[in-house]
Amino acid sequence: MSNHPFLDGKEIYLRPLLISDINENYIGWLNDSKVCKYNSHHIFPYNQHQAEEYLKAISLSKEVLVLAIVIKKSKKHIGNVSLQRIDLLNSNAEFAILLGDKNYWGKGIAKQASLLIMTHGFLALNLHRIYCGTAAGNIPMQKLAKYLGMHEEGRRKEAQFKNGAYNDALEYGILKGDFLKKHKIRGQ
Repeated sequence: MSNHPFLDGKEIYLRPLLISDINENYIGWLNDSKVCKYNSHHIFPYNQHQAEEYLKAISLSKEVLVLAIVIKKSKKHIGNVSLQRIDLLNSNAEFAILLGDKNYWGKGIAKQASLLIMTHGFLALNLHRIYCGTAAGNIPMQKLAKYLGMHEEGRRKEAQFKNGAYNDALEYGILKGDFLKKHKIRGQ
């Protein structure tokens, strides 16, 4: 695999995950309670072998597209963004993002990466709908979903157990036409 951009943005680019990405920093993100406060990680310790097996599985799958978020200037891998559960029959997929390097939180990087992968999902994969879910307490993810033009579609009461408590899960989604119109993207 290549370290070259797959999707190119202003300050970042997205590229496939590489075996060289599976390093102490990467493993550390998935073992960091702050980074994983609202996701399904940090329940069991994450290790090198699990990361390598995950990379092998996603590299062979057409149901998941996981890309590394890389800062252009430094070529530093700071997180991952993905379309998961890609369902070509129903033309939808689940969006997810993990910004592991906390030095880049609150700098607009998640917005840039999200726009790149969702535009790719709608235009290159011809998806009709992209959705995501998050814990009710995850305000940054809710703000990101709204920035992307997603609408809250539902609430699953006490659907997630994390940090010693049951939490509501919020569901968001957006259709292709609404996304392209909101972000002034010419589509098919």
